Amino acid sequence: MGLNEDLPAGATPLDGEGLEGLLPSHLVNRSQLNEWEQQNIEAALLWLSRQRRPRPLEESWLRRLHREMFGQSWRWAGQYRISDKSIGADWRQIRMQVPALLADIAFQVEHRVDVVDLIAIRFHHRLVSIHPFPNGNGRHARLIADALIEQLGAPRFSWGSSSSLVNASALRQQYISALQRADRGDLTALLAFARES
Repeated sequence: MGLNEDLPAGATPLDGEGLEGLLPSHLVNRSQLNEWEQQNIEAALLWLSRQRRPRPLEESWLRRLHREMFGQSWRWAGQYRISDKSIGADWRQIRMQVPALLADIAFQVEHRVDVVDLIAIRFHHRLVSIHPFPNGNGRHARLIADALIEQLGAPRFSWGSSSSLVNASALRQQYISALQRADRGDLTALLAFARES
């Protein structure tokens, strides 16, 4: 069984760019990779808890968070992808789209154009849509949206009461479906999923 077998719906398959950057050489299947990455993410959560002033709307911090989450798993952690995937922006547009997104969300926060939950969900969805990294985009976007919402004085999202939406499950399908509705302009399902307890 390989690292691309038994992928849950909506998961990004690992291609040459992704596979070349795998640091632990002992992993042979997706389950082992998911477990390894989860340990890395737990270390990142500890790092995040020590941050006196998270800066989720700064590009260098956004990339640093990805590196903290996946730096023990992937050589390219924190680096934007350099190839196209089945989803996401053209890779050549990432360096323009991410700063534009951060500036837009910073404007929305400063002027409180919406309730903070909606601003944070919009941030999450648009970041997932850009898909800036070779892998780990959904997990990264959820964690950085949580950092933003906490900074704005609201509780973190529950994301369907699951710390991981990596495995194939009805909960993951609900999340993917909510993302697809958001792609069509309707954020209500994604917002409901994020606050589901």
